[in-house]
Amino acid sequence: MEWISGVAGGLLLAVLFVNVLRTLVVPRGLYSVLVFRLWWLLRRLLRLAAPGGGYDAIDRAQTWLAPLILIGMLVTWLGGALVGFGLLLHAVSGLDWSDSFREAGSSLLTLGFAGGARLRLSTLDFLAAATGPVLIALQIAYLPTLYAAYNRRELEVTLLQSRAGEPAWGPEILARQWLVDTEIALPELYRAWERLASDMGESHSTYPVLIAFRSPRPYRHWLVGLVAVMDAAAMQLALTPRSAPPEARLVLRAGFTALRDMARALRLPFDADPAPDAPVQLTYVEFEAAVAMLEAAGFSAERSTPEAWPHFHGWRVNYEAIAYELSRRCDAVPALWTGPRDFASTPVPPRRPADRQPGLPPAAG
Repeated sequence: MEWISGVAGGLLLAVLFVNVLRTLVVPRGLYSVLVFRLWWLLRRLLRLAAPGGGYDAIDRAQTWLAPLILIGMLVTWLGGALVGFGLLLHAVSGLDWSDSFREAGSSLLTLGFAGGARLRLSTLDFLAAATGPVLIALQIAYLPTLYAAYNRRELEVTLLQSRAGEPAWGPEILARQWLVDTEIALPELYRAWERLASDMGESHSTYPVLIAFRSPRPYRHWLVGLVAVMDAAAMQLALTPRSAPPEARLVLRAGFTALRDMARALRLPFDADPAPDAPVQLTYVEFEAAVAMLEAAGFSAERSTPEAWPHFHGWRVNYEAIAYELSRRCDAVPALWTGPRDFASTPVPPRRPADRQPGLPPAAG
C-alpha cells in the first residue's frame, strides 16, 4: 500500500500547487474550483444564519462571505498540504499513519517538535517546511491587492450615491441631473465609470473573490451601481441621440465588456453577440414609467417613448442577462431593474433624503 499512498500524496500536492498558482499568482481570470466551491457552500450556510430571509438579514449574513472564503482557501490549502505530505512520508518512511501526519504537520507549520535522524525524510521535511510559510505569505500578499481594488471600486460607488440614490437606479441619475441643471456633469460621470468598469473587468475576473465583497452600506452595491450608470447612458442615447455625449457609448461598451469578462471567469453562459431584438426581462411598461418620471423632472426627449424603446432595448440586451445572474449570485440589494433574487423580495426604489429638492417625482416601481 505504500506506493499507492505515495502516488496519492504526490497527486494531491500537484493539484494543490496548481490551484494556488491559478488563484494567487497567474494574472489571468482562470477558473478556480476551490474558490467557487467555497463560495457555493458558504453562501448557503450563511443564508441559514439569516432569520426571516429578508434582504437586511441576508446582507448582514453575507457580509462575512468574502472573508470566510479567504480563510477557507488558506485552511484548505494547508490541510491539503498536510494530507499530501503525510501520505508521502508514510510511503517512504515506514512510519505509521499517526506519526507520518505528525511529522508532516511539524514540518509544514515549522513547529520542529517531530523529526529525527532519518536522512531519507529530510527532503520531504524541508519541502513541507517551505510549503507552509510560502502559502501563508502568498495569502498575506494577496490581501493588499484585493483591498486596493476594493477601495478603488467603493470610492466611485460612494460618490454615485448622491447622483443615483440608494440603491442606485439609472433613470434616477438622469432625473436628478435635470432637476438641478447639472446634466453637463454626466460626461465626467461616464468617464469615471468607464475607467472603473475596465478596472473591475480586470480585477474581478482575475480575483473573483472580489465579486463577493460587499459595500459598507447595505443599500449600496458595485454591480447595482454599474447597471444604473449603464441604464442611464442607454436611456440618454435612446431618448436624446443628438445631444447625448459620446462618453455614454464608451461607458456602455466598457460596462458590458467587464461583465462578460467576469462571466467568463465564473463560467456563466452568455450570448457574445446578441441580436438587438433579442428578448429582455425589462418591460416596455417599466421603461415608459421611467420616461414619464424623467419628463416630470424636466428631461426633454428628442424621441417619443415608443421610438426610443427599440434603441434602449438594443443596448440593454448586451448586459441584462449577465447583470441579472451576477446580482442573483451576489445577493445584491434588489434595486429597480436588476432582476429577481433567490430570496423573497420586491424591488427597492432609490431612497431619497428628507431635504431633497421639491419636485422630484416618485420612482417608478
